[in-house]
Amino acid sequence: MRSFKVLSLLLSYPTEELKEAVRDFPGLLAAEAIVPAREQRALAPLIEEIADGDLLDAQERYVLLFDRTRSLSLHLFEHVHGESRDRGQAMIDLKSLYEAEGLVIAASELPDYLPLFLEFLSTRSLPQACDLLGQPAHILAALAERLDRRGSAYAAVFRALVAVAAHKPGAEEVATLVASPDPDPQDLAALDATWEDEPVTFGPGAAGGCRDGLVARLRAAKRPASGANA
Repeated sequence: MRSFKVLSLLLSYPTEELKEAVRDFPGLLAAEAIVPAREQRALAPLIEEIADGDLLDAQERYVLLFDRTRSLSLHLFEHVHGESRDRGQAMIDLKSLYEAEGLVIAASELPDYLPLFLEFLSTRSLPQACDLLGQPAHILAALAERLDRRGSAYAAVFRALVAVAAHKPGAEEVATLVASPDPDPQDLAALDATWEDEPVTFGPGAAGGCRDGLVARLRAAKRPASGANA
């Protein structure tokens, strides 16, 4: 399904290739009609920003948002496990699932990277993809809220993902995430504090990552790669 690939690309680092391709995205989204029309229209400012804006400016905005600000990380398990041992196990499980379904990722890629996850969803059936997308919907909604506060056009991508997800996030769980520290990317002292290593947890609770809701749903959705819909 091309809609998930389009949303994946919109959350990728801006390049010349993306600038050239992005004008085709509205037509691709409209053709499949997976993303509701209202959310499609809301994506227009970001598409225009990438297509018509200066590439270096677009790259700088992207880095300030997603690379320098932990609360806006595009790595899903970052918001669930931080840097704990649980996250490592969850990523191992997710990578194994990708490979079982025919998606082999580079050694340098982290499997919980949202654009990669959306690429994976593009190979699933629509009901399955929407169901899987519902698992991190509270994270996506919280990211949309934080980006809205910054006046960022990227918020529209996360709103679109929540709209497509089969399971909608509860207001309380979104509020809990939004209430966590969200430093200004220009505040270097605050950023250093949030990026300090978290303690590694050993003992009975250390293996909890493999039972994370998203991983459990991904496991339950496994099926032969030959049955995937493009």
